[in-house]
Amino acid sequence: MTESELKAGEIIARLDRIPTWALNYIFLGIIGTGELFTFFDIFNINVSFIQTAVTLFHVSPSQAAPLLGPVVLGNLIGYVIGSLALSPLSDRIGRRDMLIITMLITAIGSAFNAAAFNYLSFFAARTITGLGIGADLAIVNTYIGEVAPTKYRARYVSLVFIFSTIGAFLGIWVGLLLTTPPAPFPNGLPIALGSSGIFATAGWRIMYAIGALLAFISIILRFNLPESPRWLISKGRLADADEIVKKMEEKVTSKGMELPPLPSVLPAITKSPSVPYSEILTNKLYLKRLAVLLPMWFLAYTTVYSIASGLTSLLTAQGYGVSEAGIISAMGVIGFILVGPVASAYGDRFSRQTWLGIGSLLTILGGFIIASTPNIVIDIIGAIVLFFGFNVWVPIAYTWTMESFPTRARTSGFALNDGLGHLGGGLGVVGVTALATSLSALELFGVIASFLVIAAIIALALGHKTTGKRLDEISP
Repeated sequence: MTESELKAGEIIARLDRIPTWALNYIFLGIIGTGELFTFFDIFNINVSFIQTAVTLFHVSPSQAAPLLGPVVLGNLIGYVIGSLALSPLSDRIGRRDMLIITMLITAIGSAFNAAAFNYLSFFAARTITGLGIGADLAIVNTYIGEVAPTKYRARYVSLVFIFSTIGAFLGIWVGLLLTTPPAPFPNGLPIALGSSGIFATAGWRIMYAIGALLAFISIILRFNLPESPRWLISKGRLADADEIVKKMEEKVTSKGMELPPLPSVLPAITKSPSVPYSEILTNKLYLKRLAVLLPMWFLAYTTVYSIASGLTSLLTAQGYGVSEAGIISAMGVIGFILVGPVASAYGDRFSRQTWLGIGSLLTILGGFIIASTPNIVIDIIGAIVLFFGFNVWVPIAYTWTMESFPTRARTSGFALNDGLGHLGGGLGVVGVTALATSLSALELFGVIASFLVIAAIIALALGHKTTGKRLDEISP
């Protein structure tokens, strides 16, 4: 190793030995605020789209599902383009600066959504929002993984994911409050405002305006984030990386903790290529991982987005009332809320692949419970199980994907899998919503769950192990 490579390796070794979160915890909150908005935007269409379809597109509630599919697909096409085109810039110009840019794009998209005047403009706004979200998720998970302690990467990715679940919860419940008519619980929300005053026609617009406000707040907060030391090293900025790691060490020792012995110094690359994708597509190791992770995400996202974006419309197409379908989706998000605490507590105890198996089994169970009876209380229980199942594996799989590629192309590697994987989500939603009125409930939920089951089989049979290993050991 050259002198600079040795110095870089020593800084990384010092970073890898830090046993706990060593930045200010406020930074987790700053990142989390962005994730809260991101998932607020992903989930707010679930309940509110019925009102959008009725007031803006002039169709009946039962006709909303076919219109939802193309809109979700447009959002996910934007997601894919943003992920593939913008995420690699994070490997070139830095994690923090791109986190600010991607959230700005997302804020603009959400503000445009609030002002949409027809189906085409609504579609365009969702696509713009997708551009920002696609890149943002890739960069956020890369950033957290690069500064988190070796043994607890899934824990801290999952802690940030808690904000995502809060965003999803707010997206659905605010939609229920602002866009559905009141109905006695549990058949609806008694205090819902969706049939009175401005909320009767513009409740959905207010939802997207709230999302834009949250995004602009997140932009301001992100200016306070430090840069990733690993990225700084990949650009030869050793002094800057050393300064940040030194502050992290001081943070740990100020708590009365002792730093463990320095681990072995691994070779470090201090000059990354100008085209990060070439590091993946021309390297047999990373190309092999891409061949496993990409179909896994493609199939799994079909299940995720069919439920996350479409459950209310799917239930309405199955004959449920608007308020009833909305309350089932809204109560189901309780299961999503449980994901963050469970994944942060237990995510590092099992292999990353195991969690896909757990999630797929619970998704099958939740769908079966909903389909087995029209009793709304049982449907709500099923929805809680369903939302927990199709989400519990997500933060662990985020961690796994981030770990699978080197620092010099880590965001790009995440983007290839997560971005292209979202095409599966978009195509799946179009197909599932088109079939919603022709399949029985049991058949519909069986089709939705089958994609996640196949994804889990791929991960369990072909996946590589990363739990507890150093990043530069996994992906040199």
